[in-house]
Amino acid sequence: MIGPARAGIAIIRLMRFTKMQGLGNDYVYVNCFDEQVDDPPALSKAVSDRHRGIGSDGLILICPSQRADVRMEMYNADGSRGLMCGNGIRCVAKYAIEHGLAAGPIVRVESDSGVKDIVCEVRDGLVRSARVDMGEPSFSPAALPSTIDADPIRDYPLQVDGRTLEITCVSMGNPHAVVFVDDVHRFDLARFGPALERHSAFPQRINAHFVQVDSPEHLTMRTWERGSGATQACGTGACAVVVAAAMTERSRRRVTATLPGGDLKLDWADNNHVFKTGPAVEVFSGDWPG
Repeated sequence: MIGPARAGIAIIRLMRFTKMQGLGNDYVYVNCFDEQVDDPPALSKAVSDRHRGIGSDGLILICPSQRADVRMEMYNADGSRGLMCGNGIRCVAKYAIEHGLAAGPIVRVESDSGVKDIVCEVRDGLVRSARVDMGEPSFSPAALPSTIDADPIRDYPLQVDGRTLEITCVSMGNPHAVVFVDDVHRFDLARFGPALERHSAFPQRINAHFVQVDSPEHLTMRTWERGSGATQACGTGACAVVVAAAMTERSRRRVTATLPGGDLKLDWADNNHVFKTGPAVEVFSGDWPG
């Protein structure tokens, strides 16, 4: 009998993946308890392509951890490594419970910005929403990093593509620059998003958020993510936005933020931790040629 290799038939190794999204912030997830990924940056670029791949904002690997239930490794659509993803971590917790990697309803997830606790609402064995303790914000320019000579960077006038933008910077494990505008829907995100992301004041680039204050309890925001461009939602960015709005006395510390993908409940609590509550949805699963 002639085996497949001798017959000239190529043997293709298939890798199981699951696509999930939180408020439209979508990632391809791989269970590295069962699968092996040799080149995550290259895989992230391939699967993220919305015309030739699966289509996503990046890749998240769900891995074993010695400190928590699971560990997440996040890669942006351009293959660059991300420290954390607030929407992605909710999906990691959902996957861990529904696929038997954690008992729940509390899931501890290790990330490049530390271990986070996710409290999940579980009904009929499925995670419907999740509340994440995102930790404490940092206002240090070194945490971003930034060359701006101000600490904190609060309503700082910065020349961006020929226009002065007043920026407030917050690190939530990921670096964020927040700009408050009168009309977020008319603001030129495609122009100023990439210009702010790659501004020389931020040598490692930055996530850019443009925010309209609707009331002290409601904010509307749009995001240009470092390494991914315009996205439907950014969880760590939404946390940075409520901190920036509250510290500049534009909003209260507990707000609803409306993003293109939907709403997040945000609470900058008295213990200085930021809590974020929102949905996590499994879209589909499939096999990718490894």
